[in-house]
Amino acid sequence: MNTDIPHLDGKLLIAMPGMGDPRFDKSLIYICAHSADGAMGLIINKPAVDLQFSDLLEQLKITPAQSYRPIEVHFGGPVEHGRGFVLHSKDYIAEDSTLEVNDEFGMTATLDILEDISQGHGPNVCLLALGYAGWGPGQLEEEIRDNGWLTCDADAALIFSPKNQDKWRDAIVSLGIDPRMLSATGGSA
Repeated sequence: MNTDIPHLDGKLLIAMPGMGDPRFDKSLIYICAHSADGAMGLIINKPAVDLQFSDLLEQLKITPAQSYRPIEVHFGGPVEHGRGFVLHSKDYIAEDSTLEVNDEFGMTATLDILEDISQGHGPNVCLLALGYAGWGPGQLEEEIRDNGWLTCDADAALIFSPKNQDKWRDAIVSLGIDPRMLSATGGSA
């Protein structure tokens, strides 16, 4: 991993205006894993169109408890968009299947967590994403150097907020930047 880009596990990527890929326009991505081998993250501010949690449970033949708490389904990224990933608080850990990203967040990608959520035994807060965003070795670092992304600390209140339309702006504001001042072009001194 290039040493001029810090370790990004547990950080947020904020798509800069003018990003060439429309799938990432105004995206906010939580980075679950970042190493010399590449990076993997989940878009956390783009709800899935026409797919509810109850629909997903029905497709998976999971019968929810009467008192279960439905969660919103998100477009997590263009890679493996048929696979589900649950970003969640650390009060839930599935042995051998939860990636402990840091002291605050975990990510689980097995059917067990969906069953637990449907029975009311899942994590206190979570976000379900179908698909993920992935980068090969050095690719994300190059995109950051080319002004494609800003990075900021992850905040649970922001990540799990139901106000998806505000997350991108709120992440930029957390850096002390007025989103209206961002430009689609960048440079270096």
